[in-house]
Amino acid sequence: MSQDTVRRLNRQDYKTLSLAALGGALEFYDFIIFVFFAAVIGDLFFPPDIPDWLRQVQTFAIFAAGYLARPLGGIIMAHFGDSQGRKKMFSLSILLMALPTLAMGLLPTYATLGIAAPILLLLLRVLQGAAIGGEVPGAWVFVAEHVPEKRIGFACGTLTAGLTAGILLGSVVATLINTAFGPQGIVAGAWRIPFLLGGVFGFIALYLRRWLQETPIFVELQARKALAAELPLKTVVLSHKKEIAVSMLLTWLLSAGIVVVILMTPTLLQKQFGIATAQALQANSLATVMLLVGCICAGFAADRFGGSKTFIVGSLLLAACSWLFYRTVGEHPEMLFPCYALVGFSVGVVGAVPYVMVRAFPARVRFTGIAFSYNVAYAIFGGLTPIFVTLIMAVTPLAPAWYVLALSAIGLLVGLYLQRDLRRSNLADRANTFS
Repeated sequence: MSQDTVRRLNRQDYKTLSLAALGGALEFYDFIIFVFFAAVIGDLFFPPDIPDWLRQVQTFAIFAAGYLARPLGGIIMAHFGDSQGRKKMFSLSILLMALPTLAMGLLPTYATLGIAAPILLLLLRVLQGAAIGGEVPGAWVFVAEHVPEKRIGFACGTLTAGLTAGILLGSVVATLINTAFGPQGIVAGAWRIPFLLGGVFGFIALYLRRWLQETPIFVELQARKALAAELPLKTVVLSHKKEIAVSMLLTWLLSAGIVVVILMTPTLLQKQFGIATAQALQANSLATVMLLVGCICAGFAADRFGGSKTFIVGSLLLAACSWLFYRTVGEHPEMLFPCYALVGFSVGVVGAVPYVMVRAFPARVRFTGIAFSYNVAYAIFGGLTPIFVTLIMAVTPLAPAWYVLALSAIGLLVGLYLQRDLRRSNLADRANTFS
């Protein structure tokens, strides 16, 4: 084992990780800010004489279009990332996010453009989805290929925390805008501010990424002429089916934790348990902060104990904490903040997801393998999870708890599979050693 494999992170590593995490947070803010202003966007971009339910459906359909566009955008950008360089695509994804977000803030409403307004909004949302489809896998690959092998978990966990911080930033900005301008001021034009701000954020992130360097691993592959000889996606689909399956299952776990516990639960707290909006949002912010801490801890644990043990322990913790939270908050609202903080921390096990992914695929098709697995799974499970959980809630108010519990079981099974796979690899290494 070389010294470079086990060395500590140096100043350049921290610079790379910081710039990547900051850029990811700002780009994730651009992608998620739409949901915080979905109600007013629906009022302004659709005909005023249609039923409210139809307006809401159309608005969230445009929001969901961003998720559906992720696989195509991610696969295309990953193809060029594996063949032309990680840094180029890493910078392009920021630009593709900043421009549509800025355009959203300047877009005329239905009153001015008529039916063209929602169509243009849909196209801009698709571009956002394509950008985020390349950003998340690209960021994981970029930092993993810069840091020493024994620090990949910490780097990926920290980066995932940075991406999640974009959700927190969106929540904070939305709260400030609502507080400062009120409902009438937002309709009058203040809703544009967070989108214009997002465009500025994107260009700042693009400027900062100019200081990043291409990953040493890609440079080495390029020098040895060892880049993928055929279409990277073809290689991934034909030769790495098990890796795809594991990555998609872990993405399902990631999407369940983020979508259900962080994005859906504030509304559930208000409607199901009668908790005040301000209190629910404050508790959600605390849970998101604890999620950031949990992601970093999970990444550190993956480096120290391995991905299998991290997911076995982390999945059991997530199951226990989520069940405790959803069972307790209705009967003991005074426990809202500590219980939500605890379940937020336990969701942090998703910080170890990229650790498994970047180690699952060989470097020459790594970007494509992660982008395909992650984006296809997130488009399916991230899009269907809110609908599925809502339907189950008609049967039981504990639907979110049961859903997270089921995904925790999947995380546990993946952990056990990784442990068995590791044992087989160790036995094969021993056989080769003594043969």
